[in-house]
Amino acid sequence: MANPIRLTTGDKAPDFTLDTDDGSVTLSEEVAKAEQGVIVYFYPKAMTPGCTTEACDFRDSENSLKAAGYTVIGISPDSVDSLKKFAEKESLNYTLASDPDKQVMKEYGAFGTKMNYGKEVEGVIRSTVVVGKDGNVVHAAYNVKATGHVARLRRDLGIDE
Repeated sequence: MANPIRLTTGDKAPDFTLDTDDGSVTLSEEVAKAEQGVIVYFYPKAMTPGCTTEACDFRDSENSLKAAGYTVIGISPDSVDSLKKFAEKESLNYTLASDPDKQVMKEYGAFGTKMNYGKEVEGVIRSTVVVGKDGNVVHAAYNVKATGHVARLRRDLGIDE
């Protein structure tokens, strides 16, 4: 299994359009509307403990992230129906997008070889990429932990000074 190519600060973020429970979302359109940029986070599976923790952390930080000029998009390989149920169950207040063929995840380096319980497996790599107004990556974090990740991201973006 090959390691994915990872994006770094200054790279051009690949544009994408993915299905949501509300139609579709296109990164370049969201970047154009955002004051500062778009936070794109990738997670393995809706309704699992770690992904729920991370999703709820983003939910609880959504108002301050929005006030700082950021839009949040969560991406997983789950079906649109699963994402809709997840959003309703956890009262998520941002866009969840479905990437069933994992194409966007691969372009962002968020799918590939990872360690899971001491074994090398291929799967979704919990990752967050922040895309600035120019469409370039301003922050990229891979293999992040579900717990505490959003707080660290807020510090890295200068939201919690």
